[in-house]
Amino acid sequence: MNSIQITDTFFSKYRELVRKEMIPYQWKVLNDEIAVNIERERNDDTIPNEKSHCIENFRIAAGRSQGHHYGWVFQDSDVYKWLEAVSYSLKEKPDAALQKLADSVVDLIADAQEDDGYLSTYFTIEAPQRKFRDLAESHELYCAGHFMEAAVAYHEATGNETVLATARKLADCIYRWFSPEEMAHPGADGHEEVEIGLMKLYHATGEKRYLKLAKHFLEERGKNPDFFREQRSSEENYIALLNGVDHFPLSYFQWHKDIYAQDTAEGHAVRLMYMCTAMADVAEATGNSRMYEACRKIWRNIVDKRMYITGGIGSTVTGESFTFDYDLPDDTMYCETCASVALMFFARNMLKNETRGEYGDIMERALYNTVLDGMALDGRHFFYVNPLQVLPEASAKDPGKSHVKPVRPEWLGCACCPPNLARLLASLEKYAFHEYKGAVFADLFMSSSAQFGTLSVVEKTRYPWEEAVTFTLDSSDTAEHAFAVRIPSWTSWGKGVTLTVNGAHCDLPAPGQIICCPSAAGDVLCFSVSEGYLYIRGQFRQDTLELTFDMPVVKMAANPAVRSENGKVAVMRGPVVYTLESADNGEGLYRLFLRDDTDFSYEFKKDMLNGVGVITGKGYRIAGAVCGESTPADTPLYAPYTDETEERAEQVRLIWIPYYAWANRGKGEMAVWIRQK
Repeated sequence: MNSIQITDTFFSKYRELVRKEMIPYQWKVLNDEIAVNIERERNDDTIPNEKSHCIENFRIAAGRSQGHHYGWVFQDSDVYKWLEAVSYSLKEKPDAALQKLADSVVDLIADAQEDDGYLSTYFTIEAPQRKFRDLAESHELYCAGHFMEAAVAYHEATGNETVLATARKLADCIYRWFSPEEMAHPGADGHEEVEIGLMKLYHATGEKRYLKLAKHFLEERGKNPDFFREQRSSEENYIALLNGVDHFPLSYFQWHKDIYAQDTAEGHAVRLMYMCTAMADVAEATGNSRMYEACRKIWRNIVDKRMYITGGIGSTVTGESFTFDYDLPDDTMYCETCASVALMFFARNMLKNETRGEYGDIMERALYNTVLDGMALDGRHFFYVNPLQVLPEASAKDPGKSHVKPVRPEWLGCACCPPNLARLLASLEKYAFHEYKGAVFADLFMSSSAQFGTLSVVEKTRYPWEEAVTFTLDSSDTAEHAFAVRIPSWTSWGKGVTLTVNGAHCDLPAPGQIICCPSAAGDVLCFSVSEGYLYIRGQFRQDTLELTFDMPVVKMAANPAVRSENGKVAVMRGPVVYTLESADNGEGLYRLFLRDDTDFSYEFKKDMLNGVGVITGKGYRIAGAVCGESTPADTPLYAPYTDETEERAEQVRLIWIPYYAWANRGKGEMAVWIRQK
């Protein structure tokens, strides 16, 4: 049996937040037990934001209450993701009271399920005649997928049989309707997710029909370009379930081509990431190299041309979508929290197919930046959108930036992101390590203890604030084991990495080379490097390996094709993107710039923002009024250019904080990118 326990100081704080703050807080919100300000994600009066009503929807569907459904058609998924987060939390730290509460939710869900296995509170309550009749908008299968994921996690954590039986009954209902053999009803959901849930059920039960159905849904995409329109036109007196979705192009749904022909990131970012997550899983389970190569093409387009430096994805508020190569505006972008969470899902499943360090690199980048940015340090406020530049007045007065919030709301009209964050942070051990072809791989660096068969691994680090990571490897048998450590792409192999084995320096192998160092038992350990990993092979007997990564403060520049960041730089240290905030640097961040004489210094401040590394450096501020202030009457709006303005700029000491920690000290400006002269 394999087991991983996270002991890391940095992430233990977040996991405690999930357990002590997020799970209880979200439960109260789902039950409408507390008065919270539910904000709309943007200026759109159709977004329901009076209440959550999630649990009451289930009570009504189960016949325990009377009333109407309230909220989005996909409102059920908030409960399912909450249950999944509870599952991981219970697995780490049993809690009898929490388990009793979750058991009651499982029973409620089972009561809301119809006799044939169908489960969706909106359609059970309001529109039973429309079941599976409007897949572009209905989210029935999307919600089903989230329940399957939660069911597998809860069964694994508690042994609850009701939840797994309910999920299988639902999956069997879906299989009968969409049977790949009979093809009685073609099509697939407009929002991918059921494929992920079916794969989780397949891995948990071994039932091959679930694998077959997941593959079938993926391969249905793009087969009939008119499918969604035909479904709508077949309904008498058609009424849209989601306003405006029927006007989006097929690429919004990843329906513009079959999955094997899609080679660029198109459409709604979360939908695409869920599709790719499932594709990578199905590819590994079936040995479908063609499907994996399709994933590789989309992956390359994202990370090479359509991903923000923070690991954020989604360039436009319209459709929460990708746009085109190198279109990465930093003040109107979307970068939905769920999209970066899903990017981590995708990367993790890519590692099932091929162990390449770049997949771990992207998991790390998304996690330490956009993912953590989605939640305030109190665990009770959340971002849907994760901008790279904020001017509060623009957010308040520019309709095109209404989605860019200067502070995290208490809750959201579309509340997909908070529970998505909770379930990811509560299950981080699933991303810290993976196994592939008999070897164990360390992908994310965090203090932990793990057992993989007869191999035990103890990892100690103060990452990301300090550079060293130590592994102690021990085996209870005499077999040779293989262990591998990801070499982050932000460090320089051969120059920025040092290796110590059992207290003695060990040379680093070049690609294709094997270096051997003495083991603790008097034998040798052999080291090699390939595809972004350092491999260690041998018989482990309390062998200690310490890797130290050079972690300087670095000014990063964007590809020149990224128009919005030409002439600008961003500051990084290790995996962490840093940002300027007006709380430290005053208003008018857009008047700041750097010269080549910048002298960065780094310091960890334990009493600031729950403990963060802080960077300071020399910068310059152009004189003048800031946004919202009046300027002298004789100051023209436009004047001939002169370099005197910047020559007379005031020298200032700038302070950068980690991007994920901004907006925890009230409303103010923020900017990741700064001009470089």
